[in-house]
Amino acid sequence: MDKKFKRTTVTSALPYANGPVHIGHLAGVYVPADIYVRYLRLKGEEVVFIGGSDEHGVPVTIRAKKEGCTPQDVVDRYHKIIKDSFQEFGISFDVYSRTTSATHHKLASDFFRTLYDKGEFIEKESEQYYDEEAKQFLADRYIVGECPRCHAQGAYGDQCEKCGSALSPEELINPVSKLSGAKPVMRKTKHWYLPLDKHEGWLRKWILDDHKEWRTNVYGQCKSWLDNGLQPRAVSRDLDWGIPVPVEGAEGKVLYVWFDAPIGYISNTKELCDNNPDKFGNWEKWWKDPETRLVHFIGKDNIVFHCIVFPSMLKAEGSYILPDNVPSNEFLNLEGDKISTSRNWAVWLNEYLVDFPGKQDTLRYVLTANAPETKDNDFTWKDFQARNNNELVAIYGNFVNRALVLTQKYFEGKVPELKGLTDYDKATLQEFADVKEKLEQLLDNFKFRDAQKEAMNLARIGNKYLAETEPWKLSKTDMDRTSSILHIGLQIAANLAIAFEPFLPFSSEKLRKMLNMNSFDWNQLGKIDLLQTGAQLGKAELLFEKIEDEAIDAQMKRLENIKKENEANNWQPEPIEGQSTIDDFAKLDIRVGTILECQKVPKSDKLLQFKIDDGLGGRTILSGIAKSYPDPQELVGLQVLFVANFPTRKMMGLESQGMIMSAVDKDGKLVVTSVSKKVANGSRVG
Repeated sequence: MDKKFKRTTVTSALPYANGPVHIGHLAGVYVPADIYVRYLRLKGEEVVFIGGSDEHGVPVTIRAKKEGCTPQDVVDRYHKIIKDSFQEFGISFDVYSRTTSATHHKLASDFFRTLYDKGEFIEKESEQYYDEEAKQFLADRYIVGECPRCHAQGAYGDQCEKCGSALSPEELINPVSKLSGAKPVMRKTKHWYLPLDKHEGWLRKWILDDHKEWRTNVYGQCKSWLDNGLQPRAVSRDLDWGIPVPVEGAEGKVLYVWFDAPIGYISNTKELCDNNPDKFGNWEKWWKDPETRLVHFIGKDNIVFHCIVFPSMLKAEGSYILPDNVPSNEFLNLEGDKISTSRNWAVWLNEYLVDFPGKQDTLRYVLTANAPETKDNDFTWKDFQARNNNELVAIYGNFVNRALVLTQKYFEGKVPELKGLTDYDKATLQEFADVKEKLEQLLDNFKFRDAQKEAMNLARIGNKYLAETEPWKLSKTDMDRTSSILHIGLQIAANLAIAFEPFLPFSSEKLRKMLNMNSFDWNQLGKIDLLQTGAQLGKAELLFEKIEDEAIDAQMKRLENIKKENEANNWQPEPIEGQSTIDDFAKLDIRVGTILECQKVPKSDKLLQFKIDDGLGGRTILSGIAKSYPDPQELVGLQVLFVANFPTRKMMGLESQGMIMSAVDKDGKLVVTSVSKKVANGSRVG
């Protein structure tokens, strides 16, 4: 950034309070935002970090209807889960509030009214789907039907989750209401619109000319929208959950959640400042002072809202600053598949904190190392384990442990004296002399993945230094040299405690306690006099612990079960193929028989041998369904259907006199077709 600002307002996208937070949210928004804020605080800059739950909108009402409770019940529950998870994970918000607060309702309502009174909206009628049985207009997610692209059933009015296509309700084939199951009708309704086309001129200059430093994905998406021409966007909708439109004659209408939610950044700031005026001052300085820098951290699905729509709202109001940067990330996938909350294909933060207690920094490290800053990236549990064991434990943790344990062993846990520098010492110190400048260059430009690599490089330097100087061997012959080596090693460790503070706050705090670093700041980074000779160190503890295969196997098993469950839930019968006549059917002699014996055929993984009472003297039939029936005895006694007039054929040296009829279940298992009411063996099906 060229312009110097007095302070920085940092916001992170408000998560929907209709479910917990998952690793995609963390990697895309909250971990990078937290790294940046911790970095600014470490530098002593004036910064406020704003978070909160987005509690209005259709996803909340859908969840409430599904669970048979009120929308308020839903948001109360998930707001607490999300807030508690963030706090335990170390996302260091100055405030984490919610859009159902009284402060937000008033500020959002006043914001709308200001724009309304200034004539910034246009009012128009349009036709929307209406459920005559439920007596309400239908949001896109309350309309389902056949996808016009892939023809999957159950596609929503805004998206098909089978093929991923973005849709409009009018495109669905045979749409029905999720509320009543009735076929919806089109009915006129009145709404207010923000005319984005009116703002296109200044937006084009502000983004395309004045902010070429924005990330390529942000700049490119904005340019595409601007080049295609902006259209008016509705700021109200027909819904009974949300902030009522503060205009006479708008009964049954609420502020559209995309209009309401970003105002939550402002109302949450106001709530923070009203409760802590001595520390944070008046809220308006964080949103209206030109010397305040505004930075939004978001995922790529929110780029347009934060770079075009919200700035247009702020500009229309007239007294607010505009965002200086919007460092949006791409998406994080899970084990090669897109994260999906509806399919439960995710790693949920609240569950992770239970399954991996005390390992917040491991997840923070892995998500930053795999940060989808320029393209979609992938999280795998094997990579999670490898990065923890091979990098955090084997490099960073190993170095720190060696330096502290050897100091305890040879120097009673006190920082030993530096008794001269060799050329190798000087070369090692020179390797990280500019670590502060390198990290600043990367962090100032939101390159958090590379910045963490630079911090880990400092740990590699320390690990290599101890490995090559081998103070544990030198201690037998040269304690002066051992003293100098461990002095340097401890100074590198102290630098690591500062360098990793924005990325790994829990382990950095633990390391500072071990080093007895009571005070520290960013300006000390890169120096070699952070610890005074003779200073007493704390007790050495392992900074990180290995993650064993059992813990990873349990997570992989969980995902495997979820995948099977999803496949079963998404199963659809195979389409009916071709045409048959009564003559074709008449050629098959299908009979009923009782299974007298059933056993596996030796040396065959697939075949079962059946002895059937067919009412005609009995017969033997071989069937390739062994994998579906590990215990063949469970079939004995069943009356089943079999084709009696198939020619006899030999398999594995045995004769098969017909074919047992089976159905392929949705999980791929073959299920023998049986009769529900006992009939005489040999009875013909027709």
